[in-house]
Parts: sequence; C-alpha cells; structure tokens
Amino acid sequence: MSACVPARAADLNRTERAHPPHSPPPTGPRRLRIAGADVSASVAVFLIALPLSLGIALATGAPLQAGLVAAAVGGLVAGLLGGSPLQVSGPAAGLTVVTADLIQRYGWRTTCAITVLAGLAQLGLGCLRVARGALAVSPAIVHGMLAGIGVTIAVAQVHIVLGGTPQSSVPDNLRALPAQLADFDPAAVSASLLTLTLLMFWPRLPGRIGRFLRRIPAALVAVTGATAVASAAGLALTQVDLPSWRSHALAGLPEGPVLGLVAAVLTTTLVCSVQSLLGAVAVDKLASARPGPQHVKRSDLDRELLGQGAANIVSGSLGGLPVAGVAVRSSANVRAGAVSRNSTMLHGVLVVIAALLMVPLLELIPLASLAALVMAVGIQMVSLHHIRTVTRHREVLVYAVTTLGVVSLGVLEGVVLGIAVAVAVALHRLTRTRITHEEKGGTHHVHVRGQLTFLAVPRLSRALHLVPPGADTVVALDGSFMDHAAYEALHDWQSTHRARGGTVEITGRRAGLRIAEPGELAGHPTPGGRQTGSTPDGGCRCRPWTAWRNHQCERPTTEPLPDTAPQPADGNRPEPEGGHARELVRGISAFQRDTAPLVREELARLAREGQRPAQLFLTCADSRLVTSMITASGPGDLFVVRNVGNFVPPPGEESGDDSVAAAIEYAVEKLAVRSITVCGHSGCGAMQALLDSRPQGACTPLGRWLRHGRPSLERLGGTHGPGERLAGSTPADAVERLCLSNVVQQLDHLGAHPSVARAVKDGRLEVHGMYFDVAEAQAYLLTDADGTRVFDRVRAADLPGEGSLPV
Repeated sequence: MSACVPARAADLNRTERAHPPHSPPPTGPRRLRIAGADVSASVAVFLIALPLSLGIALATGAPLQAGLVAAAVGGLVAGLLGGSPLQVSGPAAGLTVVTADLIQRYGWRTTCAITVLAGLAQLGLGCLRVARGALAVSPAIVHGMLAGIGVTIAVAQVHIVLGGTPQSSVPDNLRALPAQLADFDPAAVSASLLTLTLLMFWPRLPGRIGRFLRRIPAALVAVTGATAVASAAGLALTQVDLPSWRSHALAGLPEGPVLGLVAAVLTTTLVCSVQSLLGAVAVDKLASARPGPQHVKRSDLDRELLGQGAANIVSGSLGGLPVAGVAVRSSANVRAGAVSRNSTMLHGVLVVIAALLMVPLLELIPLASLAALVMAVGIQMVSLHHIRTVTRHREVLVYAVTTLGVVSLGVLEGVVLGIAVAVAVALHRLTRTRITHEEKGGTHHVHVRGQLTFLAVPRLSRALHLVPPGADTVVALDGSFMDHAAYEALHDWQSTHRARGGTVEITGRRAGLRIAEPGELAGHPTPGGRQTGSTPDGGCRCRPWTAWRNHQCERPTTEPLPDTAPQPADGNRPEPEGGHARELVRGISAFQRDTAPLVREELARLAREGQRPAQLFLTCADSRLVTSMITASGPGDLFVVRNVGNFVPPPGEESGDDSVAAAIEYAVEKLAVRSITVCGHSGCGAMQALLDSRPQGACTPLGRWLRHGRPSLERLGGTHGPGERLAGSTPADAVERLCLSNVVQQLDHLGAHPSVARAVKDGRLEVHGMYFDVAEAQAYLLTDADGTRVFDRVRAADLPGEGSLPV
C-alpha cells in the first residue's frame, strides 16, 4: 500500500505539470449542446417562417418551393456563417418587388443566376470590410425604400385577395383595381378576411388564457384557421401547388443584356446588404434591451455580409429566392429568448423537414390566405413611427421622394432619387444661413444662425455695416462651420471696428475659437510656465467649463491699462470691476442658450415625477471636484452632499453636524438609494489644515468642523493596521496618505449610522470608497485585499460595482 503512494503522487505531479491547477481538465470530443431557449425559439421562428416564405414566393411569381429553399438556406448557411447570432435570414418582403421584376424580365433561371452573382458581390464587399459604410445611408432613404416596397406588395396582393391576378406594376394594378372589385370571388374574399381578422385580433386576446394562446404566432394561426374553415366549408379556392422536388428548377446561365444584368445584380446586392446590416443593428438593440445578463456577442457586420453572400450563392444555386435578414423572424427569435445562433440553424432544419414531409398539408393552404398574409406585411412596412421620426428630423421630403420613386419607377431608381434629394437637402442646409441685427440697451447684436460660408458673406457684411463705429457689439455664431471667406470678412471687420474704438465679443457655439489667424491660436505660457489657451488679445480658447475654474487665461478689459498701472506680483492683470459678475452672467446666458433647450424636457419630467437618484455621493466642497463630470452622470442621477473634507460625523456625537446625518437618513430611508460613495481627492486643503493645526486650535467654525477629521489623523498614525495603498504603493506625501485614510475612516463613521447599517444588513445598500487624483484626472475605487485597503485604478473598460467595500 505504501509503495503505491509515491507512484500515485508522481502521477499526480505529472498530471499537474501537463495541466496546471487552474486550467480546465482535458476533455474528450466536444458534444453539441443546444440550450432549451434556442429550441423553443427555433420552433416559434419556424412557425412564422413557413407561411411567410410561401407567401413571399407567391408574391414574387417564383415557384413556391423557392421560398422554402431560401428559408432553409438562410437558417443554415447565414445562421452558421453570419456575424449576427440572433438574426434570422430568409426570403424577405423587402426583396419581393425586386425579385418579381427580375422574374418578369429575365425568367426564373436567370433570376437565380443573378442571386448567385449578388452573393459573390456581397462576399467581395465583406472582404473589403465596407459593411459599416452601409449604415451611412440616410434612414429616411432606407425607410422610404421599404415603405415603397410595402405599398407595391400590398397593391399587388389585393388582386389575389379578391380572386384575381396581379399586374406587373403599381400603376397597372391601380388601373385594373376597379374592374377587379366589380368581379371579385366571394370565397377568396372570405378566406382573406378571416386571415386578416385572425392576424389583427389574435395578438390582442385578453386574460390569462389569451396570454397563453398568444405564444402561438398569429401568422400561423391565421393561415391555419383560414385553411381549416375553407376545407370544412368546401370552398372552391385556388390552393398551394408544390410540384415534385425532382422537377424543381435550378439556376442557369444568365441571359439578357449585360447592362441590365449588371443593374439587376447591383440592385439585389444593395437591397439584400442594407436590409441585412440594418437588421443586425436592430437585433443588437433588441437583445441588449432584454432583462438579465447578456451573453450574446454584438454583431460583426463584415462577417454578416460574408454570411449573407454565402447564403445567396447557395440559395440561388439551389433555385431559391434571394436571402436577407428578416425583421419579423429576427424579433420573434430575440423575444422568444434565443441565446445563440443554434436557434436560427434549428429553424432551418425544421423548414427542411417541413418541405420534405409536410407537402400534403401545405397544399391545402388557399392562395388567398397567403396573399392576405403578405398584404398585411406590406402594409406594416409603411410605418407611422418612421414617418413621425423623419418628420421630426425634417427629412420627410427624402422619405416621400424615395417612396414614390420605388412605387412608380422601381427600387434602384427610387433609391437613386432619394440619395439625390438627400444630398440636395444637405447642401441647402449647409448654405442656408439666417443673419439678423438688433440693438438692445446700447449694444448691437448680430446673430448668425447656420453655417457661415462664402455664400453668406454678402448678407454678413450688410449686417455688420449696420453697426455704427465705436459701438459695443456681440456677434453670436450659432453654427459649427465657417469657411475661409467668411473668416476673412469677419476678421477684417473685427479689426477695423476695434481700431475705431468699438468692442467686439464673439459668442455662441464657436465662442471658444476666437476669430484669429491660425498661428495666433497657439497658447502662450503664463508666468508660472503653464501653457494656456489664451490668445494675444486676451481671447480664451479654453473648454466650455473654463469660466468656472481658476485658470490663468487673461480676459479682455473694456479699457487698456496704462503702463504705469500697478501689476500684481504674479504678473496677471487686475480683474476689472464687475468682471466676476460678468463671467457669472455669461455662463448663465450660455446655459440658457445652448444647454437649457437640450435638458428642458428631462428636467420637466423630473419636476413632475420627483427625484429618484440611485446613489448618494458624499464628497469634498473643493471647486476642482466636478461630481457630474467624473461620474458621467446627469440630472436626477446623484444625491450629492458636499462639505469641507468630505467628513461624515459619527451619529450622536456632541456638537456633531446634523446636516450630514439628515442627508444620509433622507437618502437611505426616503429616496431608497442603492449605494453611497465617499469620495476624497488629492491636494485636499482640509487634510493639510489637519496636519498643520494645533491640538487646542478649535475656536473658529472651521476649527470646530475639522475635529471630525482627528480620527483620520489617528488612523494615519498606524493604530489601525497597515496604511492604505494607492495602486499598490503607499504615497510618499503625508497629505495624500491622510486623504486616503480619511476616506476609509469616514466609511467607518458612515457604517455607524443606524439607517445605513440596517440597509446594508438587508442587502439594500452598497457602500463604496473613492479617491480622485485631480492632477491625473484619475479615479480610484477602494478594495479590501487580504486585510489591506487598496485604492485600485478605474480604467475605461472596468465594470461598475468593482471596488465596493462592505461596511
């Protein structure tokens, strides 16, 4: 027995050398594991895809099997190779008009060849990694294209719903509609109305039973219900005809004029690619909005384009319709809880099984029911939400022109028209500039709204020459672009006006860039050696928050200082009387002009609903610490308490400060905040005062307040174990060490408050320690590693919640 132990130990050692303790054990062949959520999602998508694939094939005039081929290939090939794991591909309604036109012009076999060539083009685009470029297309053009396709589909399917045959174009269908209405088929109309009724009311079933039944897709219920009623009533209807797969037509060599074929390939590539890429982005948004942890990777658009190209090559070669990402199936896949691409591929497998084994059942479906289903899809493609969106963004003209172009001319022609109108609208906005002049209280205001280009120079000159010599002038530039001609005109007028004794102030969105030569915009060093954004005449190029910090930029004065005027020791000019008040008013005016319109709606909502902050942020009153900036928070996010030294007086302490305790109690008990952060910072004046103060020096309000920091001094003295470390090392400066110790000490005081202790115990509250290095603009969060408190650096990729310190 004992002889076996060393041998076994040696075997274990060899095993550990081959496989380190923290690496996973060796495994055998990998088994295919499919999550239950993927299985259920694939069934839901299959039940939607089956009737829609047949309906789209019917709408294009292709063999009905072509829709099933495209659905299967989209699920298996695009699902396996694509870059969007949850997007479901197949025959899309957005391709109906394009495919129908191709079949009518070139025949079915050439249309399949065009699909193969479009797939090859997509592979080329994917290899060039230009997928992101498709997102540069104006949404108004994309939505207008889909709306035009939807109108074309709906108008064509109306004829089948009425028991007739659609014409080749929308104008022809509209002209033939009165005659079709006069000679409609009652049986076809009955089946269509039943299908539309079930489509409309099935998702609205009330009650608990309705919630259970709504899990069955409405499209499947509508087609199944219409088929069952038609069969039971013995209605004489044209039904689905699926010829034998042995006679299924495959792709042939393309026949037709070369230019026409090239245009057909480009159109198919454009529509397939844009619809698939935009669908992938939409699927990412739907997936990220689901509750719970997110384990699905974001879409790789270049890989998605490659996958779609491969799917189109296979689908076209096998005699299938063009393939693209389908919004209806993709959204159903996400809402059904799919977690990987397995759901998409399983749905493709189910389509293959149905195409091989369910042909007798599929041939019972009335064509009028499928036409009603596709007509409803076409109507839904004209989205009122999209119309409201493009109207709000003043792009309704682009949307309308694209829609009308697609309806009357075709998809490619409509898209080209939409792009042309979008470019014209952009140029119009670029060149449209409104310049006004008015006088208020002796000051002349020239307001420029829009981009300032050479086309606006004559109007700008007329407005500026309305300002009399020597007058105080404010020029407000409410735009983001100024070309050289406009710059020269404004600069020359500014120099001339100032030479005649006038003053000029440039404000607005370009106020941070003084009208000056590019060489003059370089900063110059201050007496302290720091490079500033000041310009030679005193203009300032600092950031938007410059007016609120103690910078060294020189401000222009209303009158030049004489050479004999006394200069301060630091070399800065004395601030003119009322200068700080003007800075305050200027900052408030900038807020009212630029920021208030952007936040007014959110502030109005907060005013109605009341504040619901998630965090209490307790920090120092130091002016360099901007809480909203370092936490990237906005109105209503933080409940902020600030005082000198970020102190939290212990509860019940004599001569304690009840204002901090009251704020803590209100935040925890009334506002139900989920976390409290105590934030210290480098170079804290309160900590320096603590180190410099005399033990008996507490005769002033500041001295009495600083007594709350004495426990932090004691902690720094070493009575509480090892000192706090900053990014793995102990700071050399005593003030910085005290700043770190003070954060930990105030956390101890915070935990002594009854409301905090109860909330932490119940799991309703987290407490965090934080330190902000002002000079480095770097935040650190407090962690407890092996009994040593360490402030770890927060990086851009770190997740929230790290660094919490339980009380």
